[in-house]
Amino acid sequence: MPNPHLLHALAKHVRYRLMAAGLALIAASATAEPVVALTSDARELVGHVRQSSDHHDAPFLVLDKRAARLWVFDAQARLLGSAPVLLGLAVGDDTVPGVAELPLSEIVDAARTTPAGRFVIEPGRNLHGDDILWIDYATAVSMHRVRSVNAGERRLARLASPRAADRRISYGCINVPVAFFNRVLMPFFAESRAIAYVLPETRPMAAVFPFMAAPFPIAESR
Repeated sequence: MPNPHLLHALAKHVRYRLMAAGLALIAASATAEPVVALTSDARELVGHVRQSSDHHDAPFLVLDKRAARLWVFDAQARLLGSAPVLLGLAVGDDTVPGVAELPLSEIVDAARTTPAGRFVIEPGRNLHGDDILWIDYATAVSMHRVRSVNAGERRLARLASPRAADRRISYGCINVPVAFFNRVLMPFFAESRAIAYVLPETRPMAAVFPFMAAPFPIAESR
């Protein structure tokens, strides 16, 4: 009689492979731009993730706040796509206590941070009914399509800027190009358990990701 645990593991493996293949095709068509190479910090983290299996065979993304850019990987840690993002206006790696309960009009600039850390991505909806990906539900930090609510912020123009500093404008949430969000992130991360690694900008990476304290070799992205 077939082993049910073996069959389940095999079905999971096939599902991930099919999803990864589909995402690769989707990512290629989501943007005409070539995939931007990983930064040195992102490359170092991915090397440790591969060696430690910290992602537990789940797809994941890596966000380098200094570069204001994210990279998407499949369950085998293969690079599938990349996109620029808008991040919190303020430099910092922690969410200011109580900021999630404040209306946007009362959040001071210094409190507009995007937290660093390892997060389990959860699909959900915001107060307007839009589908989003929660990075940290407890602190109301999500990843969503870029929205131009305040014309003075010039969010669409900032997202297109080659300067990472121009892409620091949000209240802490991660704003993603609409096409990339719709055609890459939602189809993939909304259907499977996924991990987000948000790199720190004020603390050593090993202080945020303990698995990086081990002397693993840095692997090149494929």
